[in-house]
Amino acid sequence: MLIDADLHIHSHYSKAVSKAMTIPNLSKNARFKGLGVVGTGDILNPDWERELLKYAGKVDEGTYELMGIRFLLTAEVEDRERVHHVLIFPSIETVREMRERLKPYSSDIETEGRPHLSLSASEIADLANELDVLIGPAHAFTPWTSLYKEYDSLKEAYGDAKIQFLELGLSADSEMADVIKAHHKLTYLSNSDAHSPMPHRLGREFNRFDVKEVTFEEIRKAILKRGGRKIVLNAGLDPRLGKYHLTACSRCYTHYSLSEAKAFRWKCPRCGGRIKKGVRDRILELADTDERPKDRPPYLRLAPLAEIIAMVIEKGVETKAVRLIWERFLREFGSEIRVLVDTPVGELAKVHEDVAKAVWAYRNEKLIVIPGGGGKYGDIKLPEEIRKARVEELSELEVSLPQETEGKPKQRSITEFLGVKR
Repeated sequence: MLIDADLHIHSHYSKAVSKAMTIPNLSKNARFKGLGVVGTGDILNPDWERELLKYAGKVDEGTYELMGIRFLLTAEVEDRERVHHVLIFPSIETVREMRERLKPYSSDIETEGRPHLSLSASEIADLANELDVLIGPAHAFTPWTSLYKEYDSLKEAYGDAKIQFLELGLSADSEMADVIKAHHKLTYLSNSDAHSPMPHRLGREFNRFDVKEVTFEEIRKAILKRGGRKIVLNAGLDPRLGKYHLTACSRCYTHYSLSEAKAFRWKCPRCGGRIKKGVRDRILELADTDERPKDRPPYLRLAPLAEIIAMVIEKGVETKAVRLIWERFLREFGSEIRVLVDTPVGELAKVHEDVAKAVWAYRNEKLIVIPGGGGKYGDIKLPEEIRKARVEELSELEVSLPQETEGKPKQRSITEFLGVKR
């Protein structure tokens, strides 16, 4: 059974998060997106726990359901160095025990969704290991609140404690992360870290699991690569679109090479703003291998459907015009993921030909990408050759991308990746 899951989100109890992040809204929008599993996020907050239990029924240990969407018990915590970690719990009893164990080290664990702990990464991981809680670094490469903004290795952060996964975050993909050999033994998770339930946030990154049932235990086995369960696909944003992909000024967003930033002492000569080291440059600093694990699943670069539509019709992502086209696709194909990943382009063209061409360009990495940096998201443009071509001509089309924005070799469709149909 193939199931799509987004295991890192936040509730309305976290700072800077939409008040619409409720269990019913998450269930409704997960169905629009095409997700079968959503992490609760923030489950260490007792009020959020009560909301979950009010709306969702227990189907198995660590597994709850509302409107056909399964919820796993997850949380994000911040350690004393302001590094964030994702936790996945086997049961509500384990959540409660960890909450009690952490209370002496946190002043906000009962009020905040993402609590701050006066513990090190290794101390948090030791406790997670003791309680059989899965743990890994959240958005491991971003320049803020991440593992690699603070440490140079997994060992330096976690010591001898075990971690079970590494979350890639919006500014990195599997290929980038695999240039660090210590990662090869880990499962990668691609999650949204959503602060809004809207489908252009929720599930903007997701994992496709091959499991026998939709339960915590089956997902756990897949993360640990046991019993034939596994992740068969990571899907997410093109890392170049991430806010911190390239080294850039955090005020005027001028891009700099790493050597230029060092020469300028990390102060922008144009505006005096702070230059922020980009994820790409940080990873290159740490790179120590050209090898790639043989069991690493493919990474499919995507964008939320609403953003693709907005690019095509040149309207804002939350405008009525975009919404109407988005709704037409969902009525026809059921969910965003089916549109973005599974449905033949010829079928998509029956709803909107130009959007279908843009989806094809995304799947085949034929979009022009203007990389992000310094806190500003990157941008995408559809090449004129694709915009003017007919859908049936796309497979034979030669597209010339600007040298600095060229994509990687042509990606195959999800069914070609896996050799199976959903």
